[in-house]
Amino acid sequence: MLEGVAHAVRRSSQHLSLTSASLGISGAGAATITARQYPRICSETSETVVMTAPIKIGIIGGSGLYKMDALKDVREVEIDTPFGKPSDALILGNLDGTPVAFLARHGRHHTLMPSEIPFRANIYAMKSLGVEYLISASAVGSLQAEAKPLDMVIPDQFIDRTRNRISTFFGEGIVAHIAFGDPVCSNLATLLGEAIASLNFPDITLHRGGTYVCMEGPAFSTKAESNLYRSWGAMVIGMTNLPEAKLAREAEIAYATLALVTDYDCWHPDHDSVTVEMVIGNLQKNAVNAQQVIRETVRRLSENPPPSEAHSALKYAIITPLDQAPAATKEKLSLLLQKYW
Repeated sequence: MLEGVAHAVRRSSQHLSLTSASLGISGAGAATITARQYPRICSETSETVVMTAPIKIGIIGGSGLYKMDALKDVREVEIDTPFGKPSDALILGNLDGTPVAFLARHGRHHTLMPSEIPFRANIYAMKSLGVEYLISASAVGSLQAEAKPLDMVIPDQFIDRTRNRISTFFGEGIVAHIAFGDPVCSNLATLLGEAIASLNFPDITLHRGGTYVCMEGPAFSTKAESNLYRSWGAMVIGMTNLPEAKLAREAEIAYATLALVTDYDCWHPDHDSVTVEMVIGNLQKNAVNAQQVIRETVRRLSENPPPSEAHSALKYAIITPLDQAPAATKEKLSLLLQKYW
């Protein structure tokens, strides 16, 4: 598994910075786009930014996937959130006519280690654009012989082995406990699997279901750890998706992972013979394949967006009576909480 290969990606010539001032919004929870309104796609009129329609589909690209080549009408948007800046500017555009938002998880030049990724800002920024469905493409190592390099896995479970990640928006006077027994949206995962199957990739196996171990990093596993995870029945290992999945659930966004196998983890007897060139080659091939999958998934989502339990995840999760919650925290989380006022 290789989580640290950077590829420089050309910046778009159109670059917007959304601030509370530019939109006439004030308050701690304003992010840059809005605090009390669901924001809209950005269009430029002289010195102002006008929000016109929601972007319902978000894409987060992991190692090797730093752009979507098929995006048209590309526009970059910098968003400030109550949790800081996201990993990079969000790339807005149309994918075969469907508005989408793309974000490079590690930054477009891969400058962020897994522990440095601003997960809360990333998910909050997606929510602020109106995103309801989030597709996460991620490089992973395989823990099982049947999941070979270049295969695709759609995990349905996670094991948390991180130590230094903040994976909740709540606290500071507001307590919420989301249900997380099924950490990905099953309907979105099914749709993603159908999209992959329809593409008939040669020599690539689709694995529907499986457990993703999310480790802290940046170092890879020891052999003892790798074999321990195998004994648990886990299928793949990565460093990023669990905090995203938890935060997406709190933000009431349907979430699914497209896990792209680069190589076997260190348990495999042939692991030491894997070269950097081989892994980089697999990353590049995976990135090309992932873009085809995402394009087909977006097409299907736009035609028939499925219902998701994630879209009402906070309905019974908020323990603190909101009329007793600190005003500053309510303002900070207003984008998430406003439907429950």
